[in-house]
Amino acid sequence: MSVVLQNVSARTKCFCPSFIPQFDHQLMQKGVAVTIVSQKIDYSLNRPLVVLTLRWDIALLRLSSDATLNTYVQLANLPPSGQILPNNNFCYITGWGRTQTGGQMSALLKQAYLPTVDYQTCSSPLWWGSTVKTSMVCAGGSSNSGCHGDSGGPLNCYVGGRWVVHGVTSFVSSLGCNTYMKPTVFSRVSAYISWMNSIMG
Repeated sequence: MSVVLQNVSARTKCFCPSFIPQFDHQLMQKGVAVTIVSQKIDYSLNRPLVVLTLRWDIALLRLSSDATLNTYVQLANLPPSGQILPNNNFCYITGWGRTQTGGQMSALLKQAYLPTVDYQTCSSPLWWGSTVKTSMVCAGGSSNSGCHGDSGGPLNCYVGGRWVVHGVTSFVSSLGCNTYMKPTVFSRVSAYISWMNSIMG
């Protein structure tokens, strides 16, 4: 899954291909088209040892043709560089991932309410500990979460009266998707704004 930033580029996480399942006919009927990717630009490119970690789990994709914008496909709003959301900020994850641990991939695009978890809490020993870096953002940790297959999808957060993409889905706990005190972890988009601007111009 990816997020459209400009009319000729989209963002997705670096090790997960961007796709819309062929069986999601509802989206196809609403004019959501699959566009071929012509170039992938990893943040880890020319950065030694980066590919060995999840710390920089983000990439830009350049589309081979313009995205078709309509009621259901719009350009994403990005946060200011370095912006950190407060604890319990109102956010939603979307994706076609599994609806429960070990379950089937979703045939339809799903969403779930995931309030943010601040870095101090998320990086504490009983939560994710040192696994979580400052270049990441956590959300959820109770009844709702992302799951396997949601990777690369957006975390849209309501900030200043509009929806802003603050995260790109990165990972969940190996203990299960809805593990208590193991919120879904996202690449924090505001940590990469300067890099994204340097690529997109």
